[in-house]
Amino acid sequence: MDIIFEAKHITKRFAAHTALNRVSITVPRNSIFGLLGPNGAGKTTLIRIINQITGPDEGSLFFDGEALKPHHIYNIGYLPEERGLYKKMKVGEQALYLARLKGLSKHDAMSKLRYWFGKFEIQAWWNRKVEELSKGMQQKVQFIVTILHEPRLLIFDEPFSGFDPINVNLVKEEILNLRDKGATIIFSTHNMASVEELCDYITLINRSEKILEGSVRDVKNTYKSNIYEVSGQQFSGAWDSVLPGSMIPVRTSTDDNMHKAAIRLSGNAGPNDLLAALLPHMEIHALNEVIPTMNEIFITTVGQDSRETKTEEVQA
Repeated sequence: MDIIFEAKHITKRFAAHTALNRVSITVPRNSIFGLLGPNGAGKTTLIRIINQITGPDEGSLFFDGEALKPHHIYNIGYLPEERGLYKKMKVGEQALYLARLKGLSKHDAMSKLRYWFGKFEIQAWWNRKVEELSKGMQQKVQFIVTILHEPRLLIFDEPFSGFDPINVNLVKEEILNLRDKGATIIFSTHNMASVEELCDYITLINRSEKILEGSVRDVKNTYKSNIYEVSGQQFSGAWDSVLPGSMIPVRTSTDDNMHKAAIRLSGNAGPNDLLAALLPHMEIHALNEVIPTMNEIFITTVGQDSRETKTEEVQA
């Protein structure tokens, strides 16, 4: 696996509070990497460390195989959750200023700004003050400034905040385009539907520690419970009576003569065995494996970790 960024055993303390406890992440090149966790888990602290806004107390960070140094910041773009535009400045003036800070010449900055302002259809905002814009409008400007210098690593912290559904889709498409053109993206959000749509890999942090990591596909497969949903018509008999002991109905329903059930398979039973058991008793319309959503995995994993932590505290 080709790695663009790696953090090893990062620990960060603030007085008596440990924000990160030996957290390690590995970000593959040209991927969208979800950095997930509940509020207060330590995600923002890790992002600030990657951006060299603050430093770790322990651990090492590497960018493209080298120890992370100040000059690497020119290869990183950061869109923070708390936006940082100057309210009294004009949009174009500020965008140009921030682009120059990222090392672009005035000529290159103006050329790229004209392109992106045109693509996002915001040319008319150039001479307006930031304070005159809605939150969503400001978010578009900050998104453009973040990606303008074409960094190899982009960090988006809740990038869809303030956007309506149309603009959410617009920015999602641009994020995917950026990855396809060679950028790597660390993506932090509480919206698990966006994680499913966009992310190739995830790391889940809770209570300052990493509790889950892997590709989205592998994580979802790990949390499967071997349940299949079946639906059909002309069902005769009862589910318990037509199914063998290795197939347990966990929920059933009937609506307009359409019979549905979620059935857990155990032992060596597979979907073909389930079909063989049901075909003599019903006309099957659909059979699908139940794959957990990232939202369900998030709730289950964080909840279990919190319960285990409380048990350890009581035992101590």
